[in-house]
Order: sequence, then structure tokens, then C-alpha cells
Amino acid sequence: MTAPASPREAALRTLAACRTRGAWADAALPSQLSGLSGPDAALCSRIVYGVTQNRMLLDFYLAAYCSQKPDHLQPPLLDILRIGAYQILFLDKVPDSAAVNTSVELAKKAGRGQASGLVNAVLRKIAQNKEHLPPVPQRDEVQCLSICYSHPKWLVKRLLALLGREGTEALLAVHNSQPPAAAQVNTLKTGGEALLESLRAAGAAAEPHPWLPDCLLLTGAGNLERLEPFRAGAFYIQDPAARLAALAADLSPGCRVLDVCAAPGGKSFAAAIAMGDKGQVLACDLHENKLKRIREGAARLGISCIETAAADGRVMHEAWRDGFDAVLVDAPCSGLGIIRKKPDIRYKRPDDLFTLPVAQSAILANASGYVRPGGTLVYSTCTLLPEENQQVTDTFLAEHPDFSRESFVLPGPLGKTEGQITLWPHCHGTDGFYICRMRRRAT
Repeated sequence: MTAPASPREAALRTLAACRTRGAWADAALPSQLSGLSGPDAALCSRIVYGVTQNRMLLDFYLAAYCSQKPDHLQPPLLDILRIGAYQILFLDKVPDSAAVNTSVELAKKAGRGQASGLVNAVLRKIAQNKEHLPPVPQRDEVQCLSICYSHPKWLVKRLLALLGREGTEALLAVHNSQPPAAAQVNTLKTGGEALLESLRAAGAAAEPHPWLPDCLLLTGAGNLERLEPFRAGAFYIQDPAARLAALAADLSPGCRVLDVCAAPGGKSFAAAIAMGDKGQVLACDLHENKLKRIREGAARLGISCIETAAADGRVMHEAWRDGFDAVLVDAPCSGLGIIRKKPDIRYKRPDDLFTLPVAQSAILANASGYVRPGGTLVYSTCTLLPEENQQVTDTFLAEHPDFSRESFVLPGPLGKTEGQITLWPHCHGTDGFYICRMRRRAT
């Protein structure tokens, strides 16, 4: 495929890949960005993520000015209209005329020249009325929040039951924001102050995390892998919540640790660094290609205590039974806690989520057999639903009386927890995350 001629064409191709192949936006983007300049790549990424984050709201406004219902428009015409409408309504630095004209050109290039008049007319109407757009109906709370923040009704209902109106609206708004990247300092090689200076020297806007030690927040850094401190192994990217899951294990040098669902490797790296690279971290995953990335990451960071093994978390390996001081289980989940980073997760079908607790429970039960008597078991997910979190650990503890929840202390405002905690993006500034620490009885 030849490099796209414009950031908008690249955005259209990315959205088409998500629609036709079921690709995730963050996975489909890199191949489209390779032929673009820095500013064009940034615009393309912003359009892709912005359209995905605001898809239902954009369709609401398009429906107000289009003679056809949005879901009746043939692809890629709807994608083109969304791209144009997003620029008009959300990107102040893009002139309305440019948003309209480039969308018309996109229609022509996509072989939809006969529809270019419709694209021109609809987007011009939106531009002319953008200060007086039709209001979203308020009488139905679920529908209102669903449209305004582009979240499916089933998820809005679920969040309302958990958080109430105020908390739900705050969370939905955060889901549509752009979080900074979190750089975890590799203290095996450098310190926070030294890394901060080197990142700023490399052109990255970096600030210390407000309460998590050895963590820096980066904005406007572009491709982080191009930064010299990254290539030198001075840091790795990991959300603070995921690092807290490793901190909950309270590891020390010489520990033997099993990371059951290790990819992409962040918790294994955090564990190894917390142990001063002394001991053993066995990082497991079902797929060998993911293990290769973990090995490459460990080599870049200068970590020698990490080993890898391809293993199914649901199948017992007798040679590992009772063999680890700490076992980390970051179970496969719905991912509803990372919507602000993967906005297309919100459009998952709820039916696909119902089988997850069964798999999570199977992995947790099997992994518990690897914990030595007196050892620690940490279960975590990047989701917010109790049925994937507390209910899984409640069921596990009821069936495994030799384990019990154990309180642990986390940095900053989190403090002491009574064995489990749910982190919320709108409250803690982290990914949505659940962490539960359990101790196996010593005898």
C-alpha cells in the first residue's frame, strides 16, 4: 500500500480497517502514520481517536442535517462525514472551510464522487449552525449520557448503578480525554531527576507524577521509542495503576515471582526492578510472539532476572506447584478501565463479556496452586465491573479457605487498603483497575 497523501486519508483508512476488519484503532494506526510528517501524523491520530470517542454524538448531529439516517449511508461515506464533522466541532485550529473541502475531496478519492454534493451540503450546515446545534434530549437520562459521551446504553446503565449520575458523567468525560503517557523510571539505571532532565533535553514535556514515586508523566513526546532515554533503557511505559498491582505484592530482592498473564511485560519489569534484579521473575503468556517482546523489553532495560515460558494460565504445571513467593494474575478482562486509551473498547458487545468471569476464575484458581505456603497472590484487572473483580475474588476465597485477603499500603492518597481496591480514572487519574492481594496460609 502506498503512503497516504494526507492525514485525513490516513484517518479514513484507519477507520475503515476498524470497521471492516475489527482492528483496534491503536493497532491499525501505526502503518498509516509511517508516511506522514510529525504534524500530519498528530492530526491523523487526533482525528481517529476523536471520531471514535465521539462517534454517537457526531451521528446525532449528522442525522439532524442529513436527509438519510447515518446508519443508512454506505461506507465509507459515513466515515468521511464523521471526519469532517469532528474537525468542525472539536478542532479549533482547523478552519471550517478546510474541514468541508478536504472531506469532499476524500469522497471523490474514495470513489464516492456522486455523493460529494451531499458531503458538502451536510458539513456546511453543521459549520453554519455549530453555535446553535440541536440539543440532545434530556428526558431520558441514559439516552442523554449515551449520546453526549458516545457510550452504549448498556454501559451507561451499568455505570449509573455503580456511581450515580455525577460520578458516571465525570467518568464518561474522562474517557473522552487524552491521558499523558506514564514513564516508569528504571531505577536499575537512573534516578527520577536525571531522567526528567534527559527527557526534557530530548524535547519531551515531562513532569513528576503527583503521588507515585519514580513515575513521570509525558505529553507531546511523539513516538517515545525514538527518544534516546527510551532506547537506553532508562524507562518503560506503564500506567500507574498497573505498577501499583506489582507494588501490592511487596516484593524484595531474592523473591521468586510468577507473572501468569505477563504480556506486554510491564508488571514483570516492575517486579524485577523492585527486587533490584535479584531473584527470579518467570513471565508467562499463551503466545510466543508476546514473550519475544517481553524478552526484548527486559534486554533494553538491562534486566537479567526475567525468564519467559509459554503457558496456558488455566492448565497446571506440576513442576511449578507451591514454588513461588508471589504470583501475579493480571487476568484477561473486558478492558473497560482503559477506554480513554482504547476508545473503541466501549463498542464491544455486552454478550462477549459474560464468559469472562468463568475464564478469570479458572486462571485464578489454577494460579493459586503455584503460591508457596505463606506466599502472596495478587489478582488484578483493567476493568471496572464487580462481576470481573470482587465477585471473582469472593468466589475464589469461598472455595479456597487456605487464602484470605490481606491489607496492603499504596503510595500517596490511596494509603492503606483492606485487601482490595478499585481505581477510577475520574478519581485517581489512573486507568480503571482492580487489585486484590491474598495470602496463603503458612501451613
